[in-house]
Amino acid sequence: MTDRKAQLAANLAQVEERITSACAAAGRKREEVTLIVVTKTYPASDVRMLHELGVRHVAENRDQDAAPKATACADLSLTWHFVGQLQTNKVRSVTSYADFVQSVDRIKLVTALSAAAVRAERELGCLIQVALDAESGERGERGGVAPDGIEELAAAVDAAEGLRLEGLMTVAPLAGPFAGRQRAAFDRLMEFATRLRAGHPAATMVSAGMSADLEDAVAAGATHVRVGTAVLGVRPGLG
Repeated sequence: MTDRKAQLAANLAQVEERITSACAAAGRKREEVTLIVVTKTYPASDVRMLHELGVRHVAENRDQDAAPKATACADLSLTWHFVGQLQTNKVRSVTSYADFVQSVDRIKLVTALSAAAVRAERELGCLIQVALDAESGERGERGGVAPDGIEELAAAVDAAEGLRLEGLMTVAPLAGPFAGRQRAAFDRLMEFATRLRAGHPAATMVSAGMSADLEDAVAAGATHVRVGTAVLGVRPGLG
């Protein structure tokens, strides 16, 4: 085993232990939580090693990095999640490799994703990104729709050809009433998720929590956690 693979294996084991402990503390089964490894800024070689170590869900937030990486790893049994703010001019490319888009936050994006999915003869899983720092009608600092816009977007995704409404996603906000209060933020997201499921029973995914706050997300009831740094290390050359 190479040094890098050994490092990834050790980091994965630590993250696995954290998720298992968090599930136990919350009275949940470990299989209720899916780990998504966020591989942004890291090479395809790391993705291949992660796959060898048992990882099956990976996430990217920039199409210019994700598209070539997905192509280089096309032979692997991986589920790709797009988690970044998505411009409509990147939709066609993202639709070619992503299985899930977790950052749906406006009607224009739903329309573009639907057209691209139909053209590519694919079905895309969509999560509505909720911005807990956004006022009514606004988008959040890190993307996402204000809570009062969830149902309109959900209805649009549900009605769109080539798209499948899967649930909700959030990023713990850096400003507003939930800044520094990750558990409260994730609890609020779960309230919205419960309401969403009342009208859309199949929308069961709740994607929340990252390296620093995955325990809070698991405690709140998240079904998916998105972990990058804790598995791959501090990111090189962020910019």
